[in-house]
Amino acid sequence: MTRRALAVVSAGLSQPSSTRLLADQLAAATRDELVRRGSEVELHVVDLREYAHDVVNNMLTGFPPAALREVIDTVTGADGLIAVTPIFSASYNGLFKSFFDVLDSGSLVDRPVLIGATGGTARHSLALEHAVRPMFAYLRSVVVPTAVFAAPEDWSDGTADGALRGRIRRAAGELADQIERRPPASGPADPFALTTDFLQMLGRSDDPPVS
Repeated sequence: MTRRALAVVSAGLSQPSSTRLLADQLAAATRDELVRRGSEVELHVVDLREYAHDVVNNMLTGFPPAALREVIDTVTGADGLIAVTPIFSASYNGLFKSFFDVLDSGSLVDRPVLIGATGGTARHSLALEHAVRPMFAYLRSVVVPTAVFAAPEDWSDGTADGALRGRIRRAAGELADQIERRPPASGPADPFALTTDFLQMLGRSDDPPVS
């Protein structure tokens, strides 16, 4: 059985949080889909509100505190990522953007990502396409086609209604497809690992010159 790690990042600020609720339902649907296909899934949920001060300190000093370093390693070392933000002023909130700003460059390249958002009105749904998706495109992640937005009317007693459930299932299936196409993740990249050998760094090689 293939072991997969799924990271879930929720940038909701309130408790209880509709953003966290959506993140949990996307995570459960993706986990169930991967299990159905024969994978063993390790789920890691990150509530960014718990690390808000650490994120700011990281931005000011350039170094993450120990607790945030562990979270960053979890997110960048996962096979797939679910990222959900509330929509403020027609875009992701500042905590969501700041967290992804402190990640090492290249740490999410080719990482399958499912994006989601919540807002006070369905009119904010396009923020997923004009703000959230372009950010992950810049990070060179692979964002699944279906983005999931949930407005207040999409919930009924804390449960997703029929249309929202359908979007969640479709997005979860797309994320599972992308994860399955890749070998299991080997964990976060070592920022101190050498990508070239010593001779190449000196501009030399053992190959004879080409005449």
